[in-house]
Amino acid sequence: MANRISREKLIKIGLSNEQMEKIVALHGADIEELKAKSDELINSKTEELKKANESLQSQIAERDKDLKSLKKQAGDNEELTNQFKDLQSKYKQDTENLSKELQQTKLNSAVDSALGKAKVRNTKAAKALLNMDDIQLNDKGELEGLDNQINSLQKSDGYLFDQGSKEPYQPQGGDGNTDPDPVAIMTNIFKGDR
Repeated sequence: MANRISREKLIKIGLSNEQMEKIVALHGADIEELKAKSDELINSKTEELKKANESLQSQIAERDKDLKSLKKQAGDNEELTNQFKDLQSKYKQDTENLSKELQQTKLNSAVDSALGKAKVRNTKAAKALLNMDDIQLNDKGELEGLDNQINSLQKSDGYLFDQGSKEPYQPQGGDGNTDPDPVAIMTNIFKGDR
């Protein structure tokens, strides 16, 4: 987080309070815009997942209807009975696949929502760092195995999260120091020194 803007750094380069307030206001506006875009993206993804869920449920219902209809028509006819068995096997496999897709869609939606609540700046980048094999939905629809991974990511890759500024405002001055050399200060900032 060497590139984070702080009042101390702004004071060191010789900015006035008015200039600092303008910079802080611009920075705050950028953060609010990013938050709004993140919320919009999460809402859009949630809507897409709802539509996919409805489509999968509709397909399953249609298959069940086809099976019942064919079973009624088959009666004692051996050829139709064999067709029915083939279709039943195919539909069973399709239903299993659709159920797996539906479960995966629910899991992805829940993970995206949890990452949004954790104030992740880039959901796709954060998900790439998660071990999705360790994340599951329990019978209540709650995520298991994600919280620890998010906590680890916050420690190892904190730049992915919008945590706001945690540095208190502590103005300098009154200690008799002369104004520092702004070029030297900027050089040290870019080197990562304070």
